[in-house]
This record gives sequence, C-alpha cells and structure tokens, in this order.
Amino acid sequence: MLIVAATERELAHVRRFETFCCGVGPVEAALGTARALAERAPDAVLHIGIAGARAIEPLSVVLGSASVYEDAAGPLVASRVEPDASLLDRVRAALPEARVLPIGTSARVGGTSACEVEGMEGFGVLRACARAGVPAVELRVISNAIAEPDRAKWRFEEAFERLGAALDRLDVV
Repeated sequence: MLIVAATERELAHVRRFETFCCGVGPVEAALGTARALAERAPDAVLHIGIAGARAIEPLSVVLGSASVYEDAAGPLVASRVEPDASLLDRVRAALPEARVLPIGTSARVGGTSACEVEGMEGFGVLRACARAGVPAVELRVISNAIAEPDRAKWRFEEAFERLGAALDRLDVV
C-alpha cells in the first residue's frame, strides 16, 4: 500500500506505510502519482489529506465515494472517477465512523459547488491510479469550512493528527 498526499505535513503522521508526496493541485497530483506508480508498482494507493467542507464538522473523517474534477466538468472531459470498491469496503470497515461521500477536486480553494467536501488532488491521484490499473481510495479529514476566509480558524494540526490516528487503525494490505 502506498500512501499518497499533496504535502509532507499530511504525511508526517503516517507510521506504518510507504509514502509519496505528489504535490499540490490536480495536475501536479496526477503527474506525480503516475510517476510513483511507474517507479514503485504498488498493489494499492490510499490518497490522504485534509479538506474543506460546507456543512460537515471539522475533524470528521470522509471516504470518497467518487472523486469529481469540478474544474473540468463537461461532456468532453473525464471528470469523475470511482474508488476501487473492494479497497473502499476494507477501509470503511476499519473506519466505520467515516462518512462516504463524493469529494470535489478543484485547483483553487472554494472552487467546487457540486460536492459537500473539497480537496485539490483527489481526482488527479485516482485518475492516475485508474489509468494504471491500481486500486485507489481517497481519505480526507475535514479541517475547515470552505467558506471560512480566516485561515487562522482552520484546524490543520488537529486534522493532521486525526489523519494519522485513522491510518493507525488500517490493516488493508
């Protein structure tokens, strides 16, 4: 299992798994993940990170039922990728309190409107995995309200710790 996140801060609490920092934003995430898949050939990928949400309480755990690229929604571009069903079931069994919802991907904070949860890399990571035939799932911890402009109110450190605690409960390999 390869754990992929946008930043080293999101990976800081990962204790038992191999990790890869893919970079921030959907394009960097897709390119970095594709490179890591080619070099490392993992059996599965768990994309982790913090996220914003509209009405979900901070520090809630969310598993992606789909990754939706809201910046590219339209008939000419693939804009939705589903997680691997078996891997999602295994992660969900380990984290029964997690909400399972579509997670929107946008290159900018506040760039989503269709999904309750917003991240910046999920679609890029899961699309690279789908193209490579590698099972993948997105796991996020809510750190802030999307509409909260005061980043001092965002709960980054607590969300990073919660993310690490959730990963400690996984035995999906």
